[in-house]
Amino acid sequence: MNVIGTFKNWRSYRRTVTELGALSNRELDDLGINRSEIPFIARRAR
Repeated sequence: MNVIGTFKNWRSYRRTVTELGALSNRELDDLGINRSEIPFIARRAR
C-alpha cells in the first residue's frame, strides 16, 4: 500500500474513533456498540 492510501485509512480510522467517542453511552447503547468496541469498529470502517 502506498503512503497516500495508508494516510487515508488512518484518517478514516481517527475520524470514526472521534465521532463514536463523542457519543454518550446511551447513544452507543442505542446503536448496539460498547465503548470498548470503538477501535475495532473503526478499523473495519473504510
